[in-house]
Amino acid sequence: MAYLISEEAQDLLQDVKTFCEKEVKEQCKEYDASGDWPKNIYEKAFEQGYQALEVPEEYGGPGLNRVDVAALIEQMAIADAGFATTISASGLALKPVLIAGSKEQKERVCELVLEGGLGAFCLTEPGAGSDAGAGKTTAVKDGDEYILNGRKCFITNGEVASFYCVTAMTDKTIGVKGMSMFLVEAGTPGLSTGKEEDKMGIRTSNTCDVVMEDLRIPASNLIGEEGKGFSIAMKTLDQARTWMGCIAAGIAQRGIDEAVTYGKERIQFGKPVIKNQALQFKVADMHIKTETARQMVAHALTRMDMGLSYTTESAVAKCYASDIAMEVASEAIQVFGGYGYSREYPVEKLLRDAKIFQIFEGTNEIQRMVVANNVIGR
Repeated sequence: MAYLISEEAQDLLQDVKTFCEKEVKEQCKEYDASGDWPKNIYEKAFEQGYQALEVPEEYGGPGLNRVDVAALIEQMAIADAGFATTISASGLALKPVLIAGSKEQKERVCELVLEGGLGAFCLTEPGAGSDAGAGKTTAVKDGDEYILNGRKCFITNGEVASFYCVTAMTDKTIGVKGMSMFLVEAGTPGLSTGKEEDKMGIRTSNTCDVVMEDLRIPASNLIGEEGKGFSIAMKTLDQARTWMGCIAAGIAQRGIDEAVTYGKERIQFGKPVIKNQALQFKVADMHIKTETARQMVAHALTRMDMGLSYTTESAVAKCYASDIAMEVASEAIQVFGGYGYSREYPVEKLLRDAKIFQIFEGTNEIQRMVVANNVIGR
């Protein structure tokens, strides 16, 4: 891959690649079939500290820049997109606290992650997907506490998280301006989860409802200020979208790798099928699009590290990378021919994994609206 990364990250990249080849890539086939969450795989990953890649150095993290981390996350995605999604979604849950949380909140969530915990970002509700402001979850101030009631759905890491960043309406009469964000730790009375979703793809990640019933938390668990929850959530998603593009690029790279390997082995008409120019051009286009996606991811992350605006770049990275992940996975199946349609071979899984990246963290239709609004002007 063509990320330009530090020497420290290069060493880590080799470690991650070795780990994924040994502990993730083949093992995840079983869990993809069963839909079970591979706890043992994640425990081994946590021993390596892979869940803490996005923890800032000042809070005990590795101190990597975002492009360094992207190279590592993409390597995980090449092995299994669900595995990479679990790690990245935990980083997603860190972001609201790092963006707007108090020093105490930042220290606490980073401590939980460093100890081997995962986070979950709780925004989506049954009636509030793309229209996040339509959320019904409420938070009522009661003395020095808030009482939360509501249900979040399609929450990655929902059942296995150590902490949750939850949006809730503190004033239902003023729409998104009445949305606030709260930090909730696992084990808090009134917090429960629903059954795991039986998903089409990324089946090694956990996805479920998160339910709050008269859940009481200290008022100090408010992240930022009342009424700032929507703004914090949007700033969080502005960053998180690029990471979804990163994982999507990993899916595409796996498609290229599998197609080239198979194309060299499959003999038809007396020669490897990859010797046919039609397939060579197909592979060339797969590579061109994957590398373009990767560089858009790197560009957006570099702008984040430099403190520059990145809303449009992040939307482009997510939208383009997820679209080409679907395309490259489909083309990889085509190179395999009939075998590509069989679950005995690895490429059909790539197509199933890729689809969700066009949907979550804001659908690609929403991404195009974001890009259009920034290009045309409101």
